[in-house]
Amino acid sequence: MSHQNDPATIKRLLTTPGRWAVVGLSNNPRRVAMGVSRFLIDQLGMDVVPVSLKGDDVYGRQGYKRLADVPGKIDVVDCFVNSQKVGKVVDDAIAVGAKAVWLQLGVIDEAAAKRAADAGLEVVMDTCPAIEAPRMGL
Repeated sequence: MSHQNDPATIKRLLTTPGRWAVVGLSNNPRRVAMGVSRFLIDQLGMDVVPVSLKGDDVYGRQGYKRLADVPGKIDVVDCFVNSQKVGKVVDDAIAVGAKAVWLQLGVIDEAAAKRAADAGLEVVMDTCPAIEAPRMGL
């Protein structure tokens, strides 16, 4: 059975102030993660933590190389990595005690979504906060 996004979960994640670790967020302006992260910060009031291979600081926020390096709690792990690599990110999200994983538009891994759900995390897959928020009138 394939994962189905729950509109109530999406709305709750987008309207509840939280700390979002954005995996794949670097200072590369050609990457969609920069614009979506700015949307999360400016439009939704989220606390964004950049996580990338280089550990870039983005928007004046401390960057990290791995989710395990991020101090404190993480509410949502927003995944800007390709579908072949997202399973590891989801496993890391489970390991650090994140409350939810958000797999971006085009990022699909049914097995990883099931592992996250089985571990008690909320799961959103194959969509983007910058698409869903306006759709919900946020």
